[in-house]
Amino acid sequence: MVSRDRVVVATCILIVVALAWAYLIGMNSQPALQQNPLAAMPGMSMSSGAPHDYRELLLTFAMWSVMMVGMMTASAAPVVMLFTGMSRKRRDPGTSTNALVFGLGYLAVWVSFSAAAALGQWGLQRELLLSHDMSITNSVAAGVILIAAGAYQLTPAKRACLKQCASPLGFLMANWRDGTAGAFAMGLRHGLFCLGCCWALMTVLFVFGIMNLAVVALLTVFVLAEKLGRVGAMVARAGSLVLIGYGTLVLAT
Repeated sequence: MVSRDRVVVATCILIVVALAWAYLIGMNSQPALQQNPLAAMPGMSMSSGAPHDYRELLLTFAMWSVMMVGMMTASAAPVVMLFTGMSRKRRDPGTSTNALVFGLGYLAVWVSFSAAAALGQWGLQRELLLSHDMSITNSVAAGVILIAAGAYQLTPAKRACLKQCASPLGFLMANWRDGTAGAFAMGLRHGLFCLGCCWALMTVLFVFGIMNLAVVALLTVFVLAEKLGRVGAMVARAGSLVLIGYGTLVLAT
């Protein structure tokens, strides 16, 4: 029988993912917002694609945060659900709350990454290096990003982080901490491993368009597939070959 705690946690995960994707789909359906997030604000110009103040930076950060939540929450679901089950078996108080705090710790890492990504996008926009669909305009830079992302897939750092992400039970047994603070610390640590595993893949969005939902969805599925044990390691290597091959093609054209 499925415990009440697991039902609560699973429901929260589904709601968070659904809301994030609903926001992304809604934003993607309005081309003006893709070019200038401030277009949604009353009295702001919709004609400019380059940021003019820090309010746009804040909205860009919000966009990246929602996108990372939509992409990465699903990949954290297995470890969060396993944490919930283990916490319940240990008869820890506040199992559901601690599971949600674990999730917050995990997402805190990706929100921090979103801040860095937003700054990168903001800087590229200021230098007019992004097109209207928010993809990088320099083909050499695009090729280098793709090849670098593919090469990172083969590094020891990637393998070490992927091993932690692909083995939720092993991670929890090696890093268990009691209490709410412990749950947040574990979520934060797991998030750091996940960041170490996936950060390079996220830079690919600058090549294909930051709000290209087809690529966002593909990366989401790829990240999930990477975490399927031995199969995941094969998926990671295959992804490396595709990225390096395509990056080389971009540089050659």
